This record gives sequence, structure tokens and C-alpha cells, in this order.
Amino acid sequence: MTDSAPRRYLFISTDGYLVDSAWRITREGHEVRYCIENKAEADIGDGFIPKIDRWEDHVDWADVIVFDDVLGQGEKARALRERGKAVIGGTPYTDRLEDDRSFGQEELKKAGINILPYREFTDFDEAIAHVRANPRRYVIKPSGEAQNIKRLLFVGMEEDGSDVARVLEAYKRVWSDTIKVFQLQHKVTGVEVAVGGFFNGNEFMDPININFEHKKLLPGNVGPATGEMGTSMFWSGPNRLFRETLAKLAPRLAEEGFVGYMDLNCIVNSQGIYPLEFTSRFGYPTIQIQSDGLAMPLADFFHQMATGGQARFKAKKGFQVGVRLVVPPYPFKDKETFESYSKGAAIVFKRPVTEGVHIHDVKRVNDEWLVTGGAGLALVVTGAGATMREAQKQAYARIQNILIPNMYFRDDIGDRWIDDSDRLHTWGYLRES
Repeated sequence: MTDSAPRRYLFISTDGYLVDSAWRITREGHEVRYCIENKAEADIGDGFIPKIDRWEDHVDWADVIVFDDVLGQGEKARALRERGKAVIGGTPYTDRLEDDRSFGQEELKKAGINILPYREFTDFDEAIAHVRANPRRYVIKPSGEAQNIKRLLFVGMEEDGSDVARVLEAYKRVWSDTIKVFQLQHKVTGVEVAVGGFFNGNEFMDPININFEHKKLLPGNVGPATGEMGTSMFWSGPNRLFRETLAKLAPRLAEEGFVGYMDLNCIVNSQGIYPLEFTSRFGYPTIQIQSDGLAMPLADFFHQMATGGQARFKAKKGFQVGVRLVVPPYPFKDKETFESYSKGAAIVFKRPVTEGVHIHDVKRVNDEWLVTGGAGLALVVTGAGATMREAQKQAYARIQNILIPNMYFRDDIGDRWIDDSDRLHTWGYLRES
């Protein structure tokens, strides 16, 4: 379904996450108004899209309203839906699936989905005592807003959990004011893979998305954990991975009237599927990569989803790769470092070609692209192809056209597919019938 009649889109953003999508929709011929609620990030997208200060004054103007986060945004989205507006966004329930890890795991369990054993703690001494009394490998997972500080997630390697105990001791001394609630989850080995789907208020839309996040800073999957350094993906009909996870949640999401993207990151092996965490909103850079994988305008896709239109949409065949280009201090937050090395850094193109280039924390001044914000996120560069290698080749060829002082990126996004695909196919998780 394609309906290219001009429409009006209101974006309500916490930190400017969806500026690229908004910019794309303006280029498709629609009107956009964009509000960033965090005033420290308010200049993200300047020069690319029209900006407003108070989104509440523009609700009646909008044909489609889009939220980009959880942490309370679901309450606003639900209230606007109750007023009869076409809204992409969560509900208090779907926000909690992501914000409260333990709640998310218990909802999976209620739906008949296997979960890994875990225990929630609010006291570090109690957690340390638990590890020493029950030695094994654990993963430390902060809940709430602390989970957005990605370097706090720790994956234990020692069989007796001694490394986890040491890290908990350090967190007790340094992070106890930030980490109020956290999980210790049993660690399991296998392939890390995410299954995601767009939900139109009634059902999951088809096709679904299979994606592989690359969270570590450095090639070879080493270094500190980041929000994301890149993602490889492909579209699929409903397969075993989907049927045994997200599909079981569809009735509950329909009760909520959820509209948006729901993603479940999992570890899978020959014994089963073990969901790790929800993303109950658009992913970043997932949505930038997905937008290049649509075989229809992004504006039409958002409208189709927000209005409960038909569940089938047009997507391209093959594979997609997206690579984040970042600058200091990413993945850390350090205002002094950012202002010294990255604030206002020019983004220069050797040739005037920007296909597959997606803005992140960027503004435009006198037709020059400049890094802004404070996180060190500059661009996402995508590639597509009939094979994962072709998609990689296109993405990295496009990166060679870009110059940003002090920029860095991973040069191995998509390499995991070589081994992961064999195992996933052998175990039957990608089978559609």
C-alpha cells in the first residue's frame, strides 16, 4: 500500500534520536515539526528539519505523531491515542517491558517463553553473597535509567563468578547512587540474535526483522560495551525464532493498542531460545538501517503503521549493514573531551554523494554538516546487497567518502554472519514454514 498524499508529522523526542527519519520524511514531500525535550540536545537536527519548542501546541496540526523513546513516553502516546490521534509510540506497559528488566522477563514467562534464571537485587552486599554462595558465570544488568549507561553491563567469564563479585564490589563503591536495581542473570553461550517486528495496534506487520547487534567498541568484539557500533540484518517471513518469541506476545500488545517497533534480543543454541531484553521502541541505528531496507516511502510506512493499516509492507530482499561513525568521547560521557575534540567538527564528503548516509547528532550551518549534541554520535552509514559481503562492501565503500576529524568505527560489522548463519540454519531457527 502506498499513499503519497502530503501529510503532517509531529516528532516528540527525548534526545533527538529520530532526526534522520524526520529528515527523510521531509525529503519525501511531507511537513515535519520536531520537538526535542532535552534542551541540552536541542540543536540536533538544526538546518535539516523544522524545530519547535512545545509539542503540545502542535497536536491538532499533526496527522501522525511519532515518539522515539520509553521512560514515560508511553503514557503520553496512550493519552494522544485516546484523543483519536494516529500515534506511533508505546504504553506504560510496553515502556516497562524495557525499563524494568525483571518485569520484562516475567511477562515473557507468562507468555510461555523460556527465560534464563535470574535474580533481582537492590543491595550490592546481598548480590555479592549470592554469587559466592552460588558460584557460576553471571551477567550484571542494571535496570531503569542506569541500563542506558552501557558500560555498566558486565558479562562474567570466570566459572566461579569471582570476576562478577569483584565488579559488584567496585560498583558498590562508585555507582551505588546510580544503580538502584539490577539483575544477576545466568550466562549462556550461543548465537546472539534479535528478532523484531513492527506492530500496528492489532498485529505484527510482515515481514519481520532479524538483526545482529555489534555492541563492543572495537573490531573483534572487544573493548567497552557501547550503545551500538553497528548492525547487520535481513527481512524474513515469520520464522521459528519469531513464532517462539514475539508472536506469543501479540495478543497482549493488541490489548494495549501498542503501535511501534518491538525487538527481543536473544541467545540461541541447540537447546533453545533465551530472550535477554526488550527494546519496545525504535532501535538506533536499527531504524536508520531499516529505512533503507523499505521498498516504499518511510512516510507511507509510518502512516500505515500508525493508522492500523494492512499488516503487509514492502521491504527489499537481501541483507543490510549499518556502521556507526563516532567521535570522542563515545561511548563515554565527558563534556570537556567532547568540547575539546568533537564539538562542531566538520563532516566532509570527498564527493557530493550522501546516499546511505544517515545523520545522528548533527546540525547544518551554511550548508556544512557539523557534529553536535554531546555523545559523540555522528553518522550511520548503510549498505545493502544480495549477500552480507555485498552489503558490507557497499557500506565501507561509502565510508571512504567521508572525513570527520578523530572519527572511528568498527570495520567488521557483518562478519559474524559467516558463522552465525550456519548455526542458526542448522538449529532451524530461520525456517519460515
